[in-house]
Amino acid sequence: MSREQLQKFAQYLISAHHTDVLPTAQKLADEILQAKSQINLFAGAPDPTAGASVDDDSSWHLDEEQVQEQVKTYLSQGGYYNSSNQLNAMFAKVREMLRARDSNGARMLTLITEQFLEDPRLPVWRTQGTPMTDKCRQLWDELGALWVCVVLNPNINQSDKDHWNEALDKWSLMASCPLEDADNRSAYDNQESDDDSSDDENPGPSTRPQRPKPRTIFHRALEGCQLTWNNPHLQMVLREDVCYYEERCDRSTMFDSQGLPLWDEDISTACARVDALRSHGYMKEALRLAVVIVRTMKKRQREDQEKYRKGLEKGFKHSSPKQQSPPPPVSPEGWIGHPLDPIGCLFDTLLEASTAIDDSSSDSSVDSFSTRAFGGSDSSSVTIATRYQHLPISGNRDHTESYLTLAIEVALMGLGQQRLMPGGVYAQEKACKQEEKLIGRLTEIPLDSTLIAVMRKQAVLLLEGGPNSGLGVGIHSESIPMHTFAKYLFTSLLPHDADLAYRVGLRAMRLPVLEDSDDTEDAFSNLAPMVISRYPRWFTLGHLESQQCELASTMLSAAKTDMLRLRTVLESAQRNIHSSSQLFRVAQDAFKIATPAEGPKHGPLLNVALELGLQVMRMTLSTLNWRRREMVRWLVTCAIEVGVDALMSIIRNWYTFFTPLEATGTVATTVMSPATIIQMSLNYHQQEKLASCARTLALQCASKDPPNCALCALNLCEKDPVAFETAYQIVIDAAEHIMTSSQLFTIARYMEHRGYPHRAYELALLSLKNLHLAYNQDTHPAINDIHWACALSHSLGKNELSTVIPLLMKNVKCATVLSDILRRFSMTAPGMATAAADGKRKPLKLLSFEKPPLRQLLDATIHAYISTTHSRLTHISPRHYGDFIDFLSKARETFLLAHDGHLQFAQLIENMKFIYKGKKKLMYLIKERFGL
Repeated sequence: MSREQLQKFAQYLISAHHTDVLPTAQKLADEILQAKSQINLFAGAPDPTAGASVDDDSSWHLDEEQVQEQVKTYLSQGGYYNSSNQLNAMFAKVREMLRARDSNGARMLTLITEQFLEDPRLPVWRTQGTPMTDKCRQLWDELGALWVCVVLNPNINQSDKDHWNEALDKWSLMASCPLEDADNRSAYDNQESDDDSSDDENPGPSTRPQRPKPRTIFHRALEGCQLTWNNPHLQMVLREDVCYYEERCDRSTMFDSQGLPLWDEDISTACARVDALRSHGYMKEALRLAVVIVRTMKKRQREDQEKYRKGLEKGFKHSSPKQQSPPPPVSPEGWIGHPLDPIGCLFDTLLEASTAIDDSSSDSSVDSFSTRAFGGSDSSSVTIATRYQHLPISGNRDHTESYLTLAIEVALMGLGQQRLMPGGVYAQEKACKQEEKLIGRLTEIPLDSTLIAVMRKQAVLLLEGGPNSGLGVGIHSESIPMHTFAKYLFTSLLPHDADLAYRVGLRAMRLPVLEDSDDTEDAFSNLAPMVISRYPRWFTLGHLESQQCELASTMLSAAKTDMLRLRTVLESAQRNIHSSSQLFRVAQDAFKIATPAEGPKHGPLLNVALELGLQVMRMTLSTLNWRRREMVRWLVTCAIEVGVDALMSIIRNWYTFFTPLEATGTVATTVMSPATIIQMSLNYHQQEKLASCARTLALQCASKDPPNCALCALNLCEKDPVAFETAYQIVIDAAEHIMTSSQLFTIARYMEHRGYPHRAYELALLSLKNLHLAYNQDTHPAINDIHWACALSHSLGKNELSTVIPLLMKNVKCATVLSDILRRFSMTAPGMATAAADGKRKPLKLLSFEKPPLRQLLDATIHAYISTTHSRLTHISPRHYGDFIDFLSKARETFLLAHDGHLQFAQLIENMKFIYKGKKKLMYLIKERFGL
């Protein structure tokens, strides 16, 4: 380092750890300034990092026992956050050792691997058929990727490669070794059944086809052992920055049209080479290879597009979708979600070459167009600005191309690749996380005109691409949707090329796995079983639909000032979003944007929200949805914001969107509330028109569903005598064959409360006709209603009372209920309410138990007590004797109300003594209490 660099290094180091090293730093500074201090007696300074030469392999001391014990301890702690961090730190240490070309790096990885394979949880998970935890699986993935880097060391000798190949092969054959596909349980079963078949008593050639052995976590490393670096073309790519090969341009697989080199190899394999080069400290070589790989990918993309275009010209575009299904993706596995993360590797390599730390020694000639700050929240922490810059690529005649443009381009190509949904939950979630991580990295890079041009070019290529493009015209039904990626493209392109941005967004709105069904109900309640039975289970379907929803909301918000685009986006959302819950979310988002807390409402977007809400109402009208009540309330709120015409429309067409109960209980009631009238500032004519529509709705709902809607209808029609009478007649007509006594009692009480006692009385009679109480139902929930009905008839007069009593005698057999009613009738004279209403002062007489109508009721009550007595004695046990004696005491009180009641009660006791003479203890208690 130069003097300035050393000074900066020391200052940054002290600033980053000031609380730990500041006292020591001050002490050392004081000693350095003293000419005769101990520190100045010797030249130079100690170097704690001293090791071998930069070009030599180094072999520092490795405490193997400590490594093994640490890994064992961390694994025993399960999936705790800290233990996972510690193991990842050990992996990072391995990468650091590999980068320093320390030969102990591979040895440390071996020790870690052996401890991982001895994890006692592995056989348990396998025996139980349960997958390992996600954190554990991520650690295994990193372990497998590290071994790929080890075996792809460009300087590895053959003996070391053979050694690692043998070790990896041995580990792969172990029963505890995890599979590459974390969700492939059938592969374990296949392996076990194949092992069992080897014990067959009849050896010989098997006629069964041999099942392929399942790939383990180490298989990619085993494949890496077969790769070499001695290809002359590859050596040339790694060695030279500037390459001019115009005279050999005809060799299209090795050079492009400009004579620049290509590398024609599987993308994931080629990217594994880049990762290995970086891991072993060959940064320049890794960058050169990354550039060539991206150049090759771009060439293949252009060639695929040309083939697809020629195919269209030959007639593919004239085939209907029913006649020809979209071709499957060409690539056997997706780049996003791949175990080795090839796109992330290329992106990191190219972006790293485009990043510079902001300091005074920076080259001012470099095109540096953006900065980004990061650092701790502590005011004393260091803030370092990162600048992204366009560094030209040596030998490239296209001066607009830089490492940064290639980084952006390869990320867009990877994200836009058409790829099939993997089979298991871990693989699906991993693909989502890789996609979101890469898009997150992209959003951190400000876009200048050069990068926007790259993005526009890639967007067009993806839209016009063939089967390799996830944004192409025809895609496979099992393709992973492009919603998250398209949202990034849309927001990035919108300020610069709105037409292209909307093309991308509209093309990506689809969700192919759900679009070959005519059923448009909620995906989780209706479509999920169909999807599971026909395709690999889409465990991330909910997340994908949520991303689809976010894309739609983003586009609706952007299009709110352009009516044509707003309508186009709306129609796309209605056509492609198949989950009612997600469509409801889009409607809510549009409503929030259209009704800001401050500022005017946005009418067109409000109408979009209402239209989406009405579609949700239609989708969920005949299906169960736990959010239905919330949806109905929200829709009414939205319609109120839109205006009176929208309210009138949904009221007139209520049967299309609501159940009768929803229409009367929520819609009409909210519309007719004073708060709504005030909020909408309705004039008298508008109020009357709206009220008339609401009353019509209420009567229609009451006719369709009297039990649930009649009371609401009566309430809504109170101010219109004709409508109120119509609603009342609907109740009367439905009373005998549709409505329960409880529902009728509720309406009858409402009528009395509103000042219609005679109509309440009529409904009470209908309720009593439908009601039956047995002798032992003395806690029946309708008892309070019966008492109310009796009190109502008693208050109206003797005639009404005389009508009620026969119904009670017929339908109520419970003696205690009848005796309570009997006593209440005798406490006041009948007709007091009517007399008070008429203003008459004619004296009213109390009813006699010896005259009708109470005489009949008294006889019925006594008969009920006699019947109940015998019924209770049939199954009585000694522990109930006390309750039974109390029951007889109450019965005697009722018997004595009759002039011959004492004789009837005595006769009852005599009959009991004769019939139940075997119950001597009970008879003794009766004699002791009653003296009979």
